[in-house]
Amino acid sequence: MHPDLIVLLGAIGALLVVASLVGYGLQRRYSPRGDNAVIENLNQRIRAWWVMVALMGLAFLGGKTGVVILFAFASFSALREFITLVNARRADHWALAVAFFVVVPAQYYLIWIEWYGVYSIFIPVYAFLLLPILATLRGDSRGFLERVAEVQWALMICVFCVSHVPALLSLEIPGYEGRNVLLIAFLIVVVQLSDVLQYVWGKLLGRRKIAPRLSPSKTVEGFVGGVASATLVGAGLAWMTPFSPGQAAGLALLIALMGFFGGLVMSAIKRDRGIKDWGHLIEGHGGFIDRLDSVVFSAPIFFHLVRYFWSVA
Repeated sequence: MHPDLIVLLGAIGALLVVASLVGYGLQRRYSPRGDNAVIENLNQRIRAWWVMVALMGLAFLGGKTGVVILFAFASFSALREFITLVNARRADHWALAVAFFVVVPAQYYLIWIEWYGVYSIFIPVYAFLLLPILATLRGDSRGFLERVAEVQWALMICVFCVSHVPALLSLEIPGYEGRNVLLIAFLIVVVQLSDVLQYVWGKLLGRRKIAPRLSPSKTVEGFVGGVASATLVGAGLAWMTPFSPGQAAGLALLIALMGFFGGLVMSAIKRDRGIKDWGHLIEGHGGFIDRLDSVVFSAPIFFHLVRYFWSVA
């Protein structure tokens, strides 16, 4: 594990210790019986973050293989959550089986062997053409277009986009050899901190709803405060990246914005299906997609910007 990553994980651990102490103090003072929903949700989120940071740390210890396995598992779990909401029929069983047990492992194997020319088009070209063929062979045309589109969108969101996080390890950046895992840390920290800070600023200063029909808890003040704070954090993390402070701030601003709009898109899908969370596996956070919704829109943009402007590949 690179020394800079150890420093970053140590800082995150210290921040979580402070957050845990604050949460404990708030609970003792304002919610001794567990009847304050905001404080209880805050403590649930903090406990979940301990688990998620520990898992990320273990994955980083495992090197490229550990990171690829972690995100492959996350993609598989997220795809499972998404598929439970689609209008699948018996005729789609073959297509779904191929999506789970062929497309997901194949995409991450291609990431692991760093075959950019194939993993960059495998899902949006080959998988998108194959799955409708498999569904067609069963001879059921009822709701065919909707069924196919939902499965394709699930693969795009849960597998293709998420796989661009471990794909960052394959980039060849002059003078940055052996440190690519820090790019993943930069992306995850900025995106997730943006979410947290939008929540905090929204609770402190939020007045005007930014999208009340999609996500009632999001406010203009929370959005501006969270994105601005995440941009400053990104500039402060330039030391662990190949970017200058100005470049790091610009990239942090972009991925924070993409993360925000990704969250809105996924909220629109949830509202359409009449659910609050994608799942209940992560206490205080919902399901895997609830944690990945910001990452899925920011990861491909971040990957390609870094590849085109900093990588020699």
